[in-house]
Amino acid sequence: MSTPPVLAVEQVSLQIGGARIINDVSLQVAEGEMLGVIGPNGAGKTTLFNLVSGVLRPTAGTIRLEGRDVTRSTVDARARAGLGRSFQTSNLFLGLTVLENVRLAAQASRGGSLSPFRFPRATDAATRAARESLGQVGLAHHAETPAGGLSHGDKRKLEIAMLLTADPKVILLDEPMAGVGSGDVPGLVELIRGVHRDHGRTVLMVEHHMDVVLGLVDRVAVMHHGSLLALGTPDEVMADATVQAAYLGEAL
Repeated sequence: MSTPPVLAVEQVSLQIGGARIINDVSLQVAEGEMLGVIGPNGAGKTTLFNLVSGVLRPTAGTIRLEGRDVTRSTVDARARAGLGRSFQTSNLFLGLTVLENVRLAAQASRGGSLSPFRFPRATDAATRAARESLGQVGLAHHAETPAGGLSHGDKRKLEIAMLLTADPKVILLDEPMAGVGSGDVPGLVELIRGVHRDHGRTVLMVEHHMDVVLGLVDRVAVMHHGSLLALGTPDEVMADATVQAAYLGEAL
């Protein structure tokens, strides 16, 4: 690519015992790009995200964020460097309000307390950032609603709002449509498109809904048994004979 990548995964492997979980994966993601990561269960998609975000450390290879080697950096250090991550399962405080959840994320991103018992002024920086993020994801009207009362789709939007308070340059979304009802999918798709297009975020997304992936992303990375099988535009990848052969009879 013509400009330096905002994220570079260079010959990354993960071996646990005698098993090679991730095998020599290399890919580069340009600033402002949206990359979809696809593959069946067990292909290594979430493990790759865990390596990039710092939940796991590779046994070989290098991970760079804006040219900086973050291979041995902690999750928190990567977050401070501009990397945001959502997970397949919800990480919300369901008994707290929507605003309180986002405010806690804003406090943490600013080096403050992650305690719901700290009650800041309604005009402090964390609260202002929380309200702004809720506006961006369309949840401002739910600010005082307990998070547990939201639909699955709105819970995913809330998780994205929590990510946005830290102003990340790179966002990893791990199966954002998981558990979301069909009626909530279009709104969530439009939100992700807006985060990418309107706010200029670089987005990597693991997703099993192929229609969602192909309609959103600039490029697709295909994982197969821990290796990167193919990388290209959606049309290129879907037409790739190797991809077709590898996934014959396997649901993506």
